[in-house]
Amino acid sequence: MKKPSTSVEYEEYAFLKEAPKYEAHCKIINDSDTSNLQLVLFQYQTCPFCCKVRAYLDARGISYEIVEVDAVLRQAIRWSEYKKVPILLAKVDGGYQQLLDSTAIISVLETYLRDNSYQLQDLIKFYPITHFVNDTGKATSDVTNKYFIMHNSVVPDEKQRIIEAEEREWRQWADQVLVHTLSPNVYRTASESLETFKWFEEAGGWKRTFPGWECAVMVYVGAAAMWVIAKRLKKRHNIKDDVRQSLYDAANDWMNVIQKKGTIFLGGKKPNLADISVYGILSSIEGCQAFQDLRDNTDIGKWFDNMKASMNRSRGKLMTA
Repeated sequence: MKKPSTSVEYEEYAFLKEAPKYEAHCKIINDSDTSNLQLVLFQYQTCPFCCKVRAYLDARGISYEIVEVDAVLRQAIRWSEYKKVPILLAKVDGGYQQLLDSTAIISVLETYLRDNSYQLQDLIKFYPITHFVNDTGKATSDVTNKYFIMHNSVVPDEKQRIIEAEEREWRQWADQVLVHTLSPNVYRTASESLETFKWFEEAGGWKRTFPGWECAVMVYVGAAAMWVIAKRLKKRHNIKDDVRQSLYDAANDWMNVIQKKGTIFLGGKKPNLADISVYGILSSIEGCQAFQDLRDNTDIGKWFDNMKASMNRSRGKLMTA
């Protein structure tokens, strides 16, 4: 459990008067997009948190640009004091608003789409970044209210509040349980870690974006480093010795709640924000052996395929820059 420090600080999201220089890797263009949003996503293609944001943008049919960040040098985000991805940059009145944290990004945008009487730079005030000291004594930060969709003119009734509470519960589960099963699985052995990074290279189009030497560093150094780090993550997050079983258990927990509802998605006939979050996280390992094993040993495959079909119907066209 996170323990706030005695002195809690609040940090403003960065506001830029001018857009930083960047080179878009590609664009997603949806002719049916009525959001009036102009967005640039700084990402790693196979980062589960970046995949969550892309899944949300695609589910809502929003157009956006993508900048692929070099995981080693991270030159594409040198302009930002915040050095993690995803970073979403939104054009707003008077400049560009930086949005942080995948879950908070989704909640801010969803709040805006439901009621755009507030501007993005106003909405982020409901999602302050809080600094605190955790149980290990390490200074860290998080976004307050990040699982909540804010309501302005329309107050939800009791039924809607129950639906939203369930959605928040499973969005939080995706961040605190599901995502932590991934690394110990895709980096389970040295060879599996290398195969994973080779897929990352292919999926992220690294050879088209970065010099050959950077690609080699990202693949071979990254694979070796994550193989070691995954062992620590396994212990930290209480993953079973048979790491695949922890992945299967998480998938079974997710499918059990959907099957009890008797619906296609947790959201019913259409995916809700929890469906989108879980899909985004799992799509980050779609090209890995761990994902194929997951499909072979659980019932999640049909749900995942239904989610992908839903995404394909709503997302825009991929345009290379």
